[in-house]
Amino acid sequence: MKFFIDTANLSQIKEAYELGILDGVTTNPSLMAKEGIKSEEGVLKHYETICEIVDGDVSAEVISTDFAGMVEEGKKLAAIHPNIVVKVPMIKDGVKALKWFTDNGIKTNCTLVFSAGQAILAAKAGATYVSPFIGRIDDSSWDGVELIGQIAQIYTLQGFNTQILAASIRNALHIVRCAEAGADVCTCPLDSILGLLKHPLTDLGLAKFLEDANKMKAQMTVA
Repeated sequence: MKFFIDTANLSQIKEAYELGILDGVTTNPSLMAKEGIKSEEGVLKHYETICEIVDGDVSAEVISTDFAGMVEEGKKLAAIHPNIVVKVPMIKDGVKALKWFTDNGIKTNCTLVFSAGQAILAAKAGATYVSPFIGRIDDSSWDGVELIGQIAQIYTLQGFNTQILAASIRNALHIVRCAEAGADVCTCPLDSILGLLKHPLTDLGLAKFLEDANKMKAQMTVA
């Protein structure tokens, strides 16, 4: 399973990259605004900077909701760098745009997916990635990870090549469960990735090893 970081913060992207496990980045207008980037020129430049840091797919989201607008924006985004993936919402014109981008050799990420039916449409339109928002599904009192498993089963049975990109990840357990359910990619905040490192027995074991090592050093010094 690939690891993407869901942020526009350059320092967090660099930290995840330095771990040696980062495969890509996902962003959206809200994440860009959080970094104080508001102009179109600033957004395009920021995407370029991200692509210079990470050698992997970088999802860049369109803000238009009509077919022509999405295509125009997508072409501009795709021209920034070969690793750019155009992020398109799961709406009627979004599906049309997915097909247009596919036919013209532009990678896509279909976002705001909340059902298997939507995932089927995205795959039929040739989306490179489909992004089910599992955290938001959990918020509505359903199990988001179940949707990952359902989509994975359908894609396997039907031979779809679209990759399942689990989004709206809230914690480290989400990542583990998505891996079990068959997600191809997890995109999550840095805290969730770092959360995979944590276990109390690891901390206790390391403390014991260090304690014993210090005792050994003390004995060697006395000797």
